[in-house]
Amino acid sequence: MTPLLRRGADVCRRLTRHKGALLGLLFLLVLLLATSLARWILPFDPLTQDFTATLQGPSAVHWFGTDELGRDILARVVFGARTSLITAAGAVTIAAVVGVPIGLVAGFFGGWRDTVLMRLVDVLLSLPGILFAMALIAVLGRSQSAALVAVGITGIPSFARITRAQVLSLRKRDFVTAVEALGGSAVYNMFTTVLPNSWSPILVQVVILSSVAILIEASLAFLGVGIPPPTPSWGEMLRTGKSYLYDAPTYAILPGVVLTLTILSLDTIGRALASVLADRHESAAAGDPAAGSPA
Repeated sequence: MTPLLRRGADVCRRLTRHKGALLGLLFLLVLLLATSLARWILPFDPLTQDFTATLQGPSAVHWFGTDELGRDILARVVFGARTSLITAAGAVTIAAVVGVPIGLVAGFFGGWRDTVLMRLVDVLLSLPGILFAMALIAVLGRSQSAALVAVGITGIPSFARITRAQVLSLRKRDFVTAVEALGGSAVYNMFTTVLPNSWSPILVQVVILSSVAILIEASLAFLGVGIPPPTPSWGEMLRTGKSYLYDAPTYAILPGVVLTLTILSLDTIGRALASVLADRHESAAAGDPAAGSPA
């Protein structure tokens, strides 16, 4: 087993010792399986309307009840999970692909590059995430792609700042200066020495930003500027369901519960992962060979 796989296995083993993180992982696993197998395991299509069964409560036929058009709420919740997870994955990918190189270059070279790049990051950071996303969607139009890009851009500053801070802490370490002394180029040193040893806080940020992205996507849909109907979306269900709280309270409550559990699971996993990686770092500093060493 390679050192990278060995360290990854060690992190996973330590992470499963946290009960909260383990419960969160199990919930997300069930959610992923449900969204992957939805068309085979769900008896109803999320877009099929039945005006003879509108606003029904939970029953043996419709476990989560039906909405104002007679659509099965459970099916829409599951397919809404797919919408949220895809949006979160795409947004985090955009934020990491853009933000990590910015932080890497700014922290490694310093000087005017650091000044210019971080001032641009500060401009993005000063913009309210929701308002910026709403403005961008107003330009791009309502679609999943527009929501994905809007949420992704709002996450760039966090990746840039975290990566820069990590690079600054590694820039003068012996193993980095040794590569320079042996003739390694700046690009080679950044991507083969510094970046592999900066992955811990970046990985934690991936998990944390995933929960933030899901919340922002749901908020945009709740405000009526997210993914347009009839595409299932948790935020859209909350927006519509609030108008029927007295007639069918579960319409809004159950999607809200699933949304809350998803964000709580990701947040718990992120906190546990940060704790695990910090413990591994302390073990490595104390000379524990199982904790690994800088690449």
